[in-house]
Amino acid sequence: MNGRPTLLAAAALTAVAALSLSACGGDDGNSKGNDKIAGADAGDESASSTSPSPSAPDTANRLDIAVPEDMKSIFEDWKTGDTAKDAALADAERALNSVDDAIARGDTKSKALAFYYQDDALISEVKWVQAWIDANISWKGTIRYFDPQVTLRNKNTAVVIYCADDSKAYNKDRKTGKVDKTPASDSPYVLYNTRLEKNNEGVWVTTGLNTKRGHERCGG
Repeated sequence: MNGRPTLLAAAALTAVAALSLSACGGDDGNSKGNDKIAGADAGDESASSTSPSPSAPDTANRLDIAVPEDMKSIFEDWKTGDTAKDAALADAERALNSVDDAIARGDTKSKALAFYYQDDALISEVKWVQAWIDANISWKGTIRYFDPQVTLRNKNTAVVIYCADDSKAYNKDRKTGKVDKTPASDSPYVLYNTRLEKNNEGVWVTTGLNTKRGHERCGG
């Protein structure tokens, strides 16, 4: 059994799970792995909305993010071939990187975090980063993100659902750098269900999110 960050393993049961995502069917706070996530099934009619007309070229100025080399994120098949959907996925990737950057630096006031998250999602992620700071740990290893699905509700709203495998990520003591590879007993697979909205600058900002650890869609 692989070990992984204890805090990461608890995410699906704490602050993130408390959020409601109306565009994705909502969440009742139940963390059972077989819960239905609207749009998670490739055959779900809600996931087959028509793509909007092509938008103007993306000229937004985005913040650079420098995540430490020992915190690796792999984004598998993070391209759909659709320009609008791929733009949303690219900003979803940047949002995830901004969280890791904030955790690594122990900075809840990270400009990148506030740039790629807003509303309830930002509140949740700030609490999440603070939890790592309070525990005096960061993480080291690799997290794999895969099986992304993008549903464009309209030209400015998208639902992005994807899976994560954190079986090769481990707690790292912030002061000593010591890595804890204590085996974990729960599933390493997490389903992310997120809502993104395009802001006035053309950036797809995450405004809502839910996670389900051990969800069957991700192999849990």
